[in-house]
Amino acid sequence: MFTMGVQERKARHKEELRQEILEVARKLFVEEGFKNVSMRRIAERIEYSPATIYLHFKDKSELIFELCEETFARLVERQEQLNERTYDSPIDFLREGLSGYVEFGVAHPDHYRVTFMMADDEIDPSTYQSPDCMGMRAFGNLRAAVEACVQQGLFPKQNADTAAQALWAGVHGLVSLYIVMPEFPWADRQKVTETLISGLIEGLQAG
Repeated sequence: MFTMGVQERKARHKEELRQEILEVARKLFVEEGFKNVSMRRIAERIEYSPATIYLHFKDKSELIFELCEETFARLVERQEQLNERTYDSPIDFLREGLSGYVEFGVAHPDHYRVTFMMADDEIDPSTYQSPDCMGMRAFGNLRAAVEACVQQGLFPKQNADTAAQALWAGVHGLVSLYIVMPEFPWADRQKVTETLISGLIEGLQAG
């Protein structure tokens, strides 16, 4: 029978507490906004001292960054699962990725709000632009899918960066509407999503 050692138990407890801090912080940020939530406020919610929070995150900006990284890591995992399938065309692969992005955002609204929909002056914007960041990796996956279409002549006269950013803007807008206007009398959401993505792709194909 396997018996967990003291160090293993400590490591597991540390990781569990770190995840609890992130989950509570995310909920508080969504409810009250970045500016209105202090590290002390987070500590009060989880019933630990502020000093405990600082053992895991040096300040609020690092905590926010880690929340965003966690969201992007989940998104990247979903993106890269697409590589395990086969597609008839790079456009089919791209279409599936864009649809998956929308599904991801709708399935994780609090993650999406904190990462994409809340003004954040706590962090230097350049922090998110490091090639090592999960956010840049997520965008890199989208750009690579677009580049494959460009290379095969499926998106004539298109620049991969411009096209990828336009596609991202389009699906981001849809996810944001789904999240902030859940009571709107939407038509079939899947059809709305498919119509938007088809329109974006057809626009790029038209050159």
